Amino acid sequence: MVELLQWNTPQLVEMAVTGQVSQPSVRQGGAHVHWPDGRAAVLPGMFGIAYNARVGDRAFGWAGDHVEPGVSIANATEAADFALHYLTCIGNEATVTTGLARGATGVVTGEHGRLLVDFAPEILEDMTVGDTVQIRAVGRGLSLTDYPEIEFKKTSPALAEAYGIRQENGQVICPVAMELPARIMGSGAELNSEYVDQDLMSGDRALMTELGIDTMRLGDLIAIRDVDHRFGRSFRPDWVAICICIHGDSIMTGHGPGILTLITGPADKLGFSVEPGANIARTLNIRSL
Repeated sequence: MVELLQWNTPQLVEMAVTGQVSQPSVRQGGAHVHWPDGRAAVLPGMFGIAYNARVGDRAFGWAGDHVEPGVSIANATEAADFALHYLTCIGNEATVTTGLARGATGVVTGEHGRLLVDFAPEILEDMTVGDTVQIRAVGRGLSLTDYPEIEFKKTSPALAEAYGIRQENGQVICPVAMELPARIMGSGAELNSEYVDQDLMSGDRALMTELGIDTMRLGDLIAIRDVDHRFGRSFRPDWVAICICIHGDSIMTGHGPGILTLITGPADKLGFSVEPGANIARTLNIRSL
């Protein structure tokens, strides 16, 4: 039996936060990243404006490292930058407020070292490093009235509606593109799950192919069993996390595509169904796939 879900959306506070389009940065003497066998490479990926990487594109196969799709923004004031990270949710509307692209709108698609925003390709042509982007931040504190055990993180009301989640026999079911085993989750386990992502460990390429993980796309919804992402990202039997792939693969040991936490809860209350089309590019009507 499928039943309607009750959200606390009218209780949410909506606020403006801003950031500026970031330039890629490199530490002096620190441009190289290393393959597991010790070979070094200088590769693009983080920060700036990515003209040819967008949600819906592949997560694997780039000649880059930690490729961030779309536009990466940050605030130069540390406390304001933390507010940008903690208050903004996936699916929030973003508006360019300066420069040639002033008035253009986009959508928040992820959070990494910077906040990630998708704009249409023609808008990117008018954007420049330093442009200010203002976001209508709403979603922090989102919950399901009848499921207090389930915790939502980085989920806007727009994304909550677009998830396609359903309630069946006392359990919330979320469509996901694929499932990842907890044993391959790596760098980022030590971080606050409210802030930034966790990389899956993609160094075993044969395993990536065997499990079908190498078909992952930026923006895919992902499920992980036996993990509790309420306070960090820890192993916990009979718990589930629903996440989103927010950046591309990495050659670094212990790293790989980045997985940002969206929902977590006990498995008897939170479940999932594997549906290959479960990607925010499609569900948020960002682009056709």
